[in-house]
Amino acid sequence: MAQLQEKPESGKGGKRRARKLNTHLDMTPMVDLAFLLLTFFMLTTTFSKLAAMELQMPADTKVTTPVPARNALTIVLGENDRIYYFFGFPGDAPAVTTTDFSAEGLRKLLLSEKVKSNQKQVVLLKAMKESKYRNLVDALDEMRITGTKKYALADLEAADRELLEKHKGKFEAL
Repeated sequence: MAQLQEKPESGKGGKRRARKLNTHLDMTPMVDLAFLLLTFFMLTTTFSKLAAMELQMPADTKVTTPVPARNALTIVLGENDRIYYFFGFPGDAPAVTTTDFSAEGLRKLLLSEKVKSNQKQVVLLKAMKESKYRNLVDALDEMRITGTKKYALADLEAADRELLEKHKGKFEAL
């Protein structure tokens, strides 16, 4: 607590002088209070929890399940947050379309009647080297949000690259 210390009056003459008071402020209780508050807030604060997505990985076997072209939707994650997609496989020369990660983009595609009406629809996610890791995570989030049950991460093959190169001029104008 604060204490005031008085200096004794000197005995000169009959004049009374104003007292000079020295103040001493004890900071010990303030430091104790600060540490108590700090401890309280540290113990009662909820730290951010890791947001993890659970993926079910296939067994480590060499057996693959073929997907018919009518049930395949291939989504290729490209550069500058761009998404290329086509129905079927590259050998069938499908029409390639582009979209983005907005609500009117990938989500609208995954919720479209063409995708939802086919119960055997399998979405193949493929990423270019120019795409970002964040794009893959965003695409996986969209799979979960839209309730897409069957999807797989696949490697971008040479046939996919050729198909995208063939349609590249159409997309550069965008």
